[in-house]
Amino acid sequence: MVRRLVALLVIALLGATFYGLSNNSSGLSVNGTTVSSLNFRSELAAISTNPTLECFISALNPTSFAAGAGGTSMNATGAAAWANLRVEGLAIDRYAAKTLKFHPNAATLAKARTSLEGELSAASSGSSAPCQGTSTQALNEMPTEMRNFEIASQAASLDLVAKLNTTVPLTLTSMKTYYSTHAANYDTICVSVAVVDPTAVAAFNAGQSAGLSVAALAKKFSIDPSGKTGGVYGCFGPSSASYSGVRTATLSTPLNTFSKTPEQITYNNATDDLFVAPTKRTPTTFAQAEASVLSDLENANASAANTEKERILYYYSVVAIDPAFGRWGLSSSGPSVFAPAAPSSTIVGSATVTALGVGASTYK
Repeated sequence: MVRRLVALLVIALLGATFYGLSNNSSGLSVNGTTVSSLNFRSELAAISTNPTLECFISALNPTSFAAGAGGTSMNATGAAAWANLRVEGLAIDRYAAKTLKFHPNAATLAKARTSLEGELSAASSGSSAPCQGTSTQALNEMPTEMRNFEIASQAASLDLVAKLNTTVPLTLTSMKTYYSTHAANYDTICVSVAVVDPTAVAAFNAGQSAGLSVAALAKKFSIDPSGKTGGVYGCFGPSSASYSGVRTATLSTPLNTFSKTPEQITYNNATDDLFVAPTKRTPTTFAQAEASVLSDLENANASAANTEKERILYYYSVVAIDPAFGRWGLSSSGPSVFAPAAPSSTIVGSATVTALGVGASTYK
């Protein structure tokens, strides 16, 4: 849950079976550090029975953490997702301690808690259904060991990011330096658009190749009302909510030229092609671009840290996990915990399924 900054939410969304957790199971272990079945089960129960905690975790990771068919169970996808986050957190915590010689003091842990609460709050604010309550309340709903682990893991993650050679410190000085060498990436961009019926795209492209202007192409082919005024759509600066999309859509596109590759959009309940042309670029100041610079650096740092996280899991981690929690394996995005598949009901009878702890029944 906690490592959003370093992009550690790699979850395999498989199945929707239900299972309980055995009191006698070995839990999960990473590099010799073990989370017992009892503690893991108490964490799942805390998530599924405390609405505030469940909401904030779901805001960070859009996975269902709802309760399963029994009081000590959770749906298989949610339990595997939490097991995955536990494994990743333990791997980073152990790597930071052993390789980076990181041993947080009280002040560092206090800073990590503030960072974690801010991360949870930001995730909630950005979700379609913001959580009731506060991130502080969510942390307080965790069992003590769970809360302490999440804060310690956050501290280790922040230390890892700070020590990567490929990350840029998120300080005002570093941001200004980055901006000075990437200023063109933050120009205010004025654009014209053309929404073109797929049957007219060939003619549209032919017209552009023949030298028709952006305005002429929009007036002739665009079915959007802006076509009447030559496709003029407006200007977007770094502070605009639409800036990232506009910047991406006009990347490497010369002025007064429509993009070669259109984006497919739904327009009036039909699928059409959207062409975008930058018509003017105006430099902006750092003050105007500061929020976008910060976002770009956060994304770049997250990408670098995610690569490092995958390296830690792949090369430096010995993982053991009780099959009841999930299965550790290699996905297209790297090592992760998968939800266990339920046996086919046509092959395994319900009584056997219950004994195995999978399917619609649960066990304790």
